[in-house]
Amino acid sequence: MPLTAPGLPGLPPGLTGPVGVQLSKPVREIPPPHALPGGCRYEPKWDGYRLVIVRDAASTRLWSKQGRDLTDRFPDIVAAALAQVPAGTVLDGEVVIWHDDRLDFGLLQKRMVTAPGRIAAQVAAHPASYVAFDVLALGGTDLREKTLGRRRAELETLSARWAPPLQLSPSTADPELAQQWFEEFRVAGVEGLVAKGAGSRYAPGRREWLKVKSWESTEVVAGGVIGPLDRPSQLVAGRYRDGELVVVGRTSPLAPRQSEELAAVLRPADDDHPWPDRIGTGRFGGGRLSVPLTRVRPDVVVEVSADAALQAGVFRHPLRFLRVRPDLRVEDLPPLP
Repeated sequence: MPLTAPGLPGLPPGLTGPVGVQLSKPVREIPPPHALPGGCRYEPKWDGYRLVIVRDAASTRLWSKQGRDLTDRFPDIVAAALAQVPAGTVLDGEVVIWHDDRLDFGLLQKRMVTAPGRIAAQVAAHPASYVAFDVLALGGTDLREKTLGRRRAELETLSARWAPPLQLSPSTADPELAQQWFEEFRVAGVEGLVAKGAGSRYAPGRREWLKVKSWESTEVVAGGVIGPLDRPSQLVAGRYRDGELVVVGRTSPLAPRQSEELAAVLRPADDDHPWPDRIGTGRFGGGRLSVPLTRVRPDVVVEVSADAALQAGVFRHPLRFLRVRPDLRVEDLPPLP
């Protein structure tokens, strides 16, 4: 039965939606236990959409980090919140979709572009899950001035009787366990860790949390470069799918030494290279703006460092060039799914 009835608490000002959320800034290493006020609390960094659940006395609305109303995109999460979350509650968390034991960001994006009349089919085929990591209001009371430790205790009590698709995000103060999560959760598409101060208040718009991404090396085909062949500024990476070379990402700007290493082994492409003369500046080679693409003969394998954020085998964030792999052939690389 939905937890709705006359006289249930409303919501405090500023939490009726859209709701401003606290943000995180990137760091290269997992912060030590006492790096933040009150000590660090470590949580997995989920590869999904940041989503605030606003549960008032009569309904539930879902708000993105950018303030977009996504209620109609995730009716499965709305139904679960109506049934399991009491009125007067505001939750902060991440909406994710699991597929083949891995987080699938591409299926989330399909929810964004699917016509409203077809959302039900998406829900049935690939239901979403909501991973809560903070509670901003409870019983109509604003909790943002409470410490994270206090809010976490309230959230654990609240979530004790939840059932899927609602779940509580793991949290630990143990740096060794956090390191284990950092290493072992990557295979499931978890991007890394977020560290938060147990003694800190919730600060909308402030980047006081710390996030560290999990990176590992992988091999790609050098399919093109940005800039001239003798002084490339970025590498455009490719992999084969069903015999076709497709763009899977690009590197961050190359250091002079890296540029020289690539220039020494790259050769101009033949006329049958499938890529265009220009490539978009956005993710996946899209976007309104484009830059010239220097196509190269796709016979050089390069090792890059990448985070766990994938979409259909394509890297969603910039790659880091590591080195040329003359010991590998293009045929040694597995094809894209």
